[in-house]
Amino acid sequence: MTRHIILWKLKDELTPEQKIQVKAEIKAGLEGLAGKIPGLLSIKVNTEGLPSSTIDLMLDSSFESPEALKGYSVHPEHVAVANGKVRPFTAGRYCLDFEED
Repeated sequence: MTRHIILWKLKDELTPEQKIQVKAEIKAGLEGLAGKIPGLLSIKVNTEGLPSSTIDLMLDSSFESPEALKGYSVHPEHVAVANGKVRPFTAGRYCLDFEED
Protein backbone atom coordinates (compact mmCIF):
# COMPACT_ATOMS: atom_id res chain seq x y z
CA MET A 1 0.00 0.00 0.00
CA THR A 2 1.20 3.50 -0.85
CA ARG A 3 0.43 6.35 1.54
CA HIS A 4 0.15 9.96 0.38
CA ILE A 5 0.20 12.62 3.11
CA ILE A 6 -0.11 16.32 2.32
CA LEU A 7 0.10 19.25 4.74
CA TRP A 8 -1.09 22.68 3.67
CA LYS A 9 -0.74 26.19 5.06
CA LEU A 10 -3.51 28.54 3.94
CA LYS A 11 -2.73 32.02 2.66
CA ASP A 12 -2.29 34.61 5.41
CA GLU A 13 -4.61 37.11 3.73
CA LEU A 14 -7.63 34.86 4.28
CA THR A 15 -9.84 35.92 7.18
CA PRO A 16 -10.63 33.37 9.90
CA GLU A 17 -14.11 33.01 8.41
CA GLN A 18 -12.70 32.46 4.92
CA LYS A 19 -10.28 29.85 6.28
CA ILE A 20 -13.18 27.90 7.81
CA GLN A 21 -15.04 27.96 4.48
CA VAL A 22 -11.96 27.06 2.41
CA LYS A 23 -11.09 24.15 4.70
CA ALA A 24 -14.65 22.82 4.45
CA GLU A 25 -14.59 23.06 0.65
CA ILE A 26 -11.19 21.34 0.39
CA LYS A 27 -12.38 18.56 2.70
CA ALA A 28 -15.62 18.04 0.74
CA GLY A 29 -13.85 18.17 -2.61
CA LEU A 30 -11.05 15.74 -1.78
CA GLU A 31 -13.11 13.31 0.28
CA GLY A 32 -15.67 13.38 -2.54
CA LEU A 33 -13.10 11.62 -4.73
CA ALA A 34 -13.59 8.38 -2.79
CA GLY A 35 -14.84 5.66 -5.11
CA LYS A 36 -14.14 7.73 -8.23
CA ILE A 37 -10.43 7.14 -8.81
CA PRO A 38 -8.98 3.71 -9.59
CA GLY A 39 -6.62 2.43 -6.90
CA LEU A 40 -7.65 5.02 -4.27
CA LEU A 41 -8.25 3.01 -1.11
CA SER A 42 -8.97 5.75 1.44
CA ILE A 43 -8.97 9.52 1.66
CA LYS A 44 -9.49 11.79 4.66
CA VAL A 45 -8.87 15.48 5.25
CA ASN A 46 -8.27 16.74 8.79
CA THR A 47 -9.15 20.41 9.24
CA GLU A 48 -9.21 20.64 13.03
CA GLY A 49 -5.65 20.82 14.33
CA LEU A 50 -4.84 21.62 17.92
CA PRO A 51 -3.79 25.22 18.77
CA SER A 52 -0.16 24.05 18.79
CA SER A 53 -0.36 23.21 15.06
CA THR A 54 1.57 25.24 12.51
CA ILE A 55 -0.28 23.77 9.50
CA ASP A 56 -3.94 24.36 8.62
CA LEU A 57 -5.02 21.03 7.16
CA MET A 58 -3.84 17.54 6.25
CA LEU A 59 -4.72 15.02 3.58
CA ASP A 60 -4.21 11.37 4.55
CA SER A 61 -4.78 9.00 1.66
CA SER A 62 -3.80 5.49 0.64
CA PHE A 63 -3.47 3.79 -2.73
CA GLU A 64 -3.04 0.26 -4.01
CA SER A 65 0.37 1.09 -5.50
CA PRO A 66 2.74 3.91 -6.52
CA GLU A 67 1.22 3.63 -10.01
CA ALA A 68 -2.26 4.25 -8.59
CA LEU A 69 -0.93 7.37 -6.84
CA LYS A 70 0.51 8.59 -10.16
CA GLY A 71 -2.88 8.02 -11.81
CA TYR A 72 -4.61 9.98 -9.03
CA SER A 73 -2.27 12.93 -9.51
CA VAL A 74 -3.41 13.39 -13.12
CA HIS A 75 -6.99 12.16 -12.85
CA PRO A 76 -9.34 14.91 -14.15
CA GLU A 77 -11.56 14.89 -11.05
CA HIS A 78 -8.54 15.27 -8.73
CA VAL A 79 -7.03 17.98 -10.93
CA ALA A 80 -10.33 19.91 -10.86
CA VAL A 81 -10.41 19.86 -7.03
CA ALA A 82 -6.72 20.75 -6.76
CA ASN A 83 -6.99 23.65 -9.21
CA GLY A 84 -10.38 24.94 -8.03
CA LYS A 85 -10.42 24.41 -4.27
CA VAL A 86 -6.84 23.91 -3.06
CA ARG A 87 -4.15 25.76 -5.01
CA PRO A 88 -5.84 29.19 -5.10
CA PHE A 89 -5.97 29.31 -1.28
CA THR A 90 -2.76 27.62 -0.11
CA ALA A 91 0.60 29.24 0.52
CA GLY A 92 2.58 26.12 1.34
CA ARG A 93 2.37 22.40 0.52
CA TYR A 94 4.38 19.61 2.08
CA CYS A 95 4.16 16.02 0.86
CA LEU A 96 5.29 12.64 2.14
CA ASP A 97 4.67 9.53 0.03
CA PHE A 98 5.74 6.13 1.36
CA GLU A 99 5.15 2.41 1.18
CA GLU A 100 3.36 0.80 4.09
CA ASP A 101 2.81 -2.89 4.79
